[in-house]
Amino acid sequence: MIPRSLLFLSFMLAAVAASAHDRQFWESIAQQQYAVPAGESASALAHELSGFLASPDSELRDDLAYSILTRWIRAGKLSNADLISLSDEWRANLRKNIGESGKDSVLQRSFSALCLSEIAARDAKSPFLGVDRYHALLSDALTYLNQERDLRGYEVKVGWIHATAHTADLLEALAENPALTTPEQERILNAISQRLASATVIYTHGEQDRLALAVLAIIERADFQKEAFTRWLQQMQQEDAGMWKLSPIPLQEISGYQNDTYMLEALAARMAARNASAAAATTTSGTEAYKSVLQAVQQR
Repeated sequence: MIPRSLLFLSFMLAAVAASAHDRQFWESIAQQQYAVPAGESASALAHELSGFLASPDSELRDDLAYSILTRWIRAGKLSNADLISLSDEWRANLRKNIGESGKDSVLQRSFSALCLSEIAARDAKSPFLGVDRYHALLSDALTYLNQERDLRGYEVKVGWIHATAHTADLLEALAENPALTTPEQERILNAISQRLASATVIYTHGEQDRLALAVLAIIERADFQKEAFTRWLQQMQQEDAGMWKLSPIPLQEISGYQNDTYMLEALAARMAARNASAAAATTTSGTEAYKSVLQAVQQR
């Protein structure tokens, strides 16, 4: 087996060879308030930065590549054509080496999902993806959420990994888009409960809270489907209640139960913080959802 240190060095040498700019160049962009350097193309630089999303170097991947890309997307430094091209690239990344766990390949998938959340947030405010690409992105996000097997949150050597949280951010942004259909609301909810139930660990880095925000984005929609939400919540409660009938209780069942509990508690807290029981929802369905979530938490 090749030592991890050699793999890290190999990646860094390959990244340097593929990049037209050195680390100091990217650091200077961050130091200059993320302004696009004179004489440089934001489009070309963005695609170059995209390659660093797979880097095991947390500063290069997170502090530089992701941070610069995020600020350029939010500031409108990239054209719609650029964003579509990047979104296609990042969607393809979600499928690369899927199924691997405990390996650095997760970084490219996870940070591609995080960058896609910025694309989705931009599209929700000012549509440019088009309906077909929007629905394709949502489908890819739902598939990725449940196919990812690397559930680590943070490690000292590589920094944030956080695939579940990053995908939750993507789903939250997609759920805020007017293009979301009513059947897709239920698809998102079911994918979230499936992820929580199938996780082989109890999440410890805020993943449940990030998933709760995706649920909240659905609840706050003007076309919120209360009936679908009620079905989803009731099914979660029933399946979790069945755990107590097992003896001994499998660790998988305990992990799913705790993940569901922490997600519902986070959802209740978020709704209360936004005063969702009264002001945030424009219809009584939002108020009823808030009450049902509180009741579900109290029954656990």
